[in-house]
Amino acid sequence: MSVAVNRALLVAVASVLLAMVTIQSGASVAKQLFPLIGPEGTTALRLGFSALVLWLVFRPWRALPSGRRDWLAIVTYGISLGGMNILFYLAIERIPLGIGVALEFTGPLAVALFSSRRKRDLLWVGCAIAGILLLLPDMRGADALDPVGVVMALAAGACWAGYILFGKRTNAQSSGGITVALGMTVAALFLVPIGAVSQGMALLSWQVLPLGFLVGILSSAIPYSLEMVALRNMTSQSFSVFMSMEPAIAALAGFLILSELLTVWQWLAIGLVIVASLGSSLTSSQAKQPETS
Repeated sequence: MSVAVNRALLVAVASVLLAMVTIQSGASVAKQLFPLIGPEGTTALRLGFSALVLWLVFRPWRALPSGRRDWLAIVTYGISLGGMNILFYLAIERIPLGIGVALEFTGPLAVALFSSRRKRDLLWVGCAIAGILLLLPDMRGADALDPVGVVMALAAGACWAGYILFGKRTNAQSSGGITVALGMTVAALFLVPIGAVSQGMALLSWQVLPLGFLVGILSSAIPYSLEMVALRNMTSQSFSVFMSMEPAIAALAGFLILSELLTVWQWLAIGLVIVASLGSSLTSSQAKQPETS
């Protein structure tokens, strides 16, 4: 039994790490589309192509939810997913990718911390808040952060928290692939029309379509499927904690692909968010050791 549990945990961890690398690579490619079709058009292509691929791969029509409560959970999950996408793209249009992810990450970090009842976790809350406060002085001066971008990133974080919580709930009702396919379809149904109205025929340009397909695969189809695999083998709190390296991966992707340079204070802010998540992970693990010994 322990071998099977360890194997499931390894699969979950590997899935989370691979998901982070692909989703941040996809975000870097997506940002290069913004001058052509804007965040709205990029979101439309990402969700549209992702939903199409997921339907072909997982064929969710074979096991559609039957009850009203199940459908409500799917719809809520899909709305969280769509909101997370569009708000994040609106954010990184205005601020660097690594900072956008660090701010957005307050959502899953909140899931991990609020699910804990231990007073020492207040220390990690303090680290996360300190990281955010370090970014606020950068909203003035030569290296100013766009305040609208900061607000959009934080709102995307709230949607990310909903994605984790409702994803865990819907994943208990059906397979992970079917869940993410249905959720992606819900997100596409209300965001693809917005992108189409906003950008018109520019979405069908041969200069745009291949990159839009690549963004859909890297940013949604692959990572969200991997994350649903992870959620089946770990708690929502553990999932949130293992995502702690995502801000650093995003900052690295922004540097390598987009040539985005961050200041020392911005790197420190990202580091504090990561410390908050890792600290939460360690204290959570220590709290569970007596129960498993």
